[in-house]
Parts: sequence; C-alpha cells; structure tokens
Amino acid sequence: MDLKPHASGDYSIAVVQANSSLEDQGQVFTSSSATYVGVYDGHGGPEASRFITNHLFSFLHKFASEEGGLSENVIKKAFDATEEEFLDLVKRTWIAQPRIASAGSCCLVGAISNDVLYVANLGDSRAVLGRKASEPKVSSNVVALRLSNDHNVGLEEVRKEVKALHPDDADIVVYTRGVWRIKGIIQVSRSIGDVYLKKPEFQQFGSLIPLRRPVMTAEPSILVQKLKPEDLFLIFASDGLWEHLSDEMAVEIIFKSPRVGIARRLVRAALQEAARKREMIYEDIKKIEKGVRRHLHDDITVIVIYLDHSQRSLTGRLKGHSLYDCTSAPGDIFSAGKTVS
Repeated sequence: MDLKPHASGDYSIAVVQANSSLEDQGQVFTSSSATYVGVYDGHGGPEASRFITNHLFSFLHKFASEEGGLSENVIKKAFDATEEEFLDLVKRTWIAQPRIASAGSCCLVGAISNDVLYVANLGDSRAVLGRKASEPKVSSNVVALRLSNDHNVGLEEVRKEVKALHPDDADIVVYTRGVWRIKGIIQVSRSIGDVYLKKPEFQQFGSLIPLRRPVMTAEPSILVQKLKPEDLFLIFASDGLWEHLSDEMAVEIIFKSPRVGIARRLVRAALQEAARKREMIYEDIKKIEKGVRRHLHDDITVIVIYLDHSQRSLTGRLKGHSLYDCTSAPGDIFSAGKTVS
C-alpha cells in the first residue's frame, strides 16, 4: 500500500517475505477520529500472528466502548483477552496439531486518539517517532525517538530482568548458537502464544528441560504521550527491519524521501544492507526463493504513519486497510496481500 489516508495524514505499508510461510502480519484501522496500527512478528509458525490479526482490534474496540474510550487499561485488557483466547485455541487443537503449542508472536500496537499516542509492545518489533529538530542541525533536521522497549535477552537489561524473575534457575538465560536465549530456546521474553513456555501441561512438547514456572509473559510495555506539532511521522516495524537499519537511518530516509511508496523504500534499504553484508547486491536477493532467503534476512513488515496536524479535524472520509488477511472483515478493515519481492 504505497499511500492511503488516515485520520490525521497518510500511511504506507510494505512487507517482504523470507520464510517459506509468511509469519509477519500487519494491519491498520482508521476512522474519522482514531487510527490503530498493528505489527505482529510470528515465530514457530504463522498461527499466533494470524490469530492476533483476527482478534486484537476487536477486543480493543469492545473494551474501549465499555470504558468510554481508549486507555492503558483498555489496551492491557485487549492483550490479556487475546492471549487467553489463543490459549483456548491451543487447548482445543494441540493434540491434533501439537506444533501450535510452540507458535508465538511479538505484538506491537499503536493507537492515535484525540492527539494522544498509545504504543504497546511485546517482543522486539519497534516503534520510532520522527520529530522535527528543535534547532537546525548540521547532520539532520529530524531526530529519531524510540517509543517501545525491545524485550530481547540480547540486551543486558532484559537478561537482568529475566534472571531477577528466576533467581533459583542459573540456566534461565544461556548463550547458544551465537546469541542469548531463554532456556537456550527463544530470544524474546514477552509474546502472545508460546504456550509451551508458559503452561506446565504443554511441557511435553519437544525435548525441554522441565520449567519451574512460566519463562515468558504477555504483559505489554505501554507508552502514552501527547503528540506535538513537531512530531512528523511514526514507524512501526518488525525486527527484520531493525536488524539492518538503525532508528536514525530509517527516520532520515523518510524525512528525505517522497511519501508515496515510503514503506517500500525502507524495506528496499534494509534488503540492500542485508545484501551488502553478504557481499551481494539487491537483485541477487530478489532471485532467492522463500525459505532459503531466511538465511539472509527475516520477514519484514513496515508501516509508516504521517502526522499531519492540520488534518486532525477532518471527518467522515476514511476507510481502513488490513494486510495479509485473506478475506474482508466487517467494518473499516479491508484485506490485501501485496508483498515486496
């Protein structure tokens, strides 16, 4: 989706598939007064990320209606309900489809309502704000502000957090296969799903060391802040983008580029960097089939939200867009499935 209007500007979406089955999901919902954004980076299969796509926004709408508007509590309740519903699905189906117990997903959600921005996150997808510099700078007139926490044990502070929750387990975080992993299995510490790492009754899945307690959580980090006139745009992206582009690089690309196709431009920049690391060129990566490409880069989903403050009073002209959903959903979320090759 090269460019489409939302409640206070335009948005752009792009995705590139690396896995044999696309595990990333993303969606945007717009109305005359609010904009919702979701990026869901699945692992262990696409089941959890697809489930979030089909349920999380419905829970947000339900709880916001019940409580008279959006709030931190509404967002937390929506995350909790999505986690519980997915757990129920796993309980019903895992005997016939045991691998669903190991399916999980990072979950990054942004919401803009009444000039207030909410960002909720599980895992290592990331939201970044591009803000006009308060003073002219030699290098750039825009600054990058990270709005989400990466829940990845590759970061020392996250390792300390996990170790503090498991003081009686010396092997809760171990260095294996070149990275830090919880129990030698997974890098992210928070997710929707990954039921086999949260519920003892599912420990028989795979060859795991018995766990004393859940080693992952679905408790989101939530940021709430008032948008300012100098806030120019938001980037919501799975970690496949951030593996190859810094926050500053991504913000600079957007600031210096035309709006149309901007998400596609970010994806291409990430793939060019992935190719450079392997002494290849972009065209070489495009020729590699899905599945094999995963050795070079991850699935990448990018959503760019422009913030045009003068448009926030406009009403009644907007519809929404949902990526990768195979069928149209009721209301203002619609389906599409284009990918960047």
